[in-house]
Amino acid sequence: MEPLVDTLTEDARWQAFGLGEMAEAAARAVLADQALPDAGFVVSLLGCSDTRIAALNADFRGKPQPTNVLSWPSEERGAERDGGRPGRPQPGDLEMPEELGDIAIAWETCEREAAEQGRPMADHVMHLLVHGVLHLLGYDHMRDRDAALMEAAEIRVLAKLGLANPYE
Repeated sequence: MEPLVDTLTEDARWQAFGLGEMAEAAARAVLADQALPDAGFVVSLLGCSDTRIAALNADFRGKPQPTNVLSWPSEERGAERDGGRPGRPQPGDLEMPEELGDIAIAWETCEREAAEQGRPMADHVMHLLVHGVLHLLGYDHMRDRDAALMEAAEIRVLAKLGLANPYE
């Protein structure tokens, strides 16, 4: 089976944490939930520090502070109407898989948030990875019904991975 996620770890803590394996599980679970094949797609993931993600956040969103996760879809797939289904990507082939986009995740922010929420870091990171992959597929949370649709997908996918609802 070809890897679905191409993981680059700039921060060694992510390597020891098993980020690549977690990202594979999260991406495959999201694609299964969306009735998309797990072959013919690729996601790029950067495991980094707060310093790096703050620079990315400043460059791409004009917000020069760290955040937990950032996503850059390869194309716009969002629904036109609030609560509508996002567009569906078409898989490529094994030689030329369809690029869904890029995700960056920051160690310190994830660690701090997990501690504040009293949740295992692995559970919090899995939630953020699922969240990031859903963004690549066109899900968003800027409008109320879009947010409800995305949250429902997150809860469903996480349950299939054996994790509790992070919103309770």
